[in-house]
This record gives sequence, structure tokens and C-alpha cells, in this order.
Amino acid sequence: MRIITPAEVATETGNKYLGVLVAAKFARFVNDFPRDRSVDFEQKLTTRALDELVRARLPFRLVRRRRQEI
Repeated sequence: MRIITPAEVATETGNKYLGVLVAAKFARFVNDFPRDRSVDFEQKLTTRALDELVRARLPFRLVRRRRQEI
């Protein structure tokens, strides 16, 4: 098992907290898909998401939230 450090996550996203948020969102996205035999089940989803992020295989972009007018 490979250990992913916060510094590795920060190099890809610029911020370790942003990296964790991106990886968590990707893990939730993958979890919504039906499970099939083509997916590797040896890794947990969060570990897999962090690994994909560190290897630069997880593209993302920041979207500014609109303010809700009351």
C-alpha cells in the first residue's frame, strides 16, 4: 500500500485541503456507479481517489458559487 502525504496532494492542487475535497468528491462520484467486475476492489475509494489525484489522472476545475439572493 502506498502512503500519500499531504505535500504530494498539495503539489497537484496547490492546497492540501483542496486536494482532499477533490478526492472526496471523486470517491462519492465513483461510489454512485453500479459495481462491476472491471473495477479493482483492493483499494478503498478514498485511497484510489487520492492516488489518481497525485498521479495527475484526475482533472478538476474550480467553479465559483453564485450568491443566492434572498
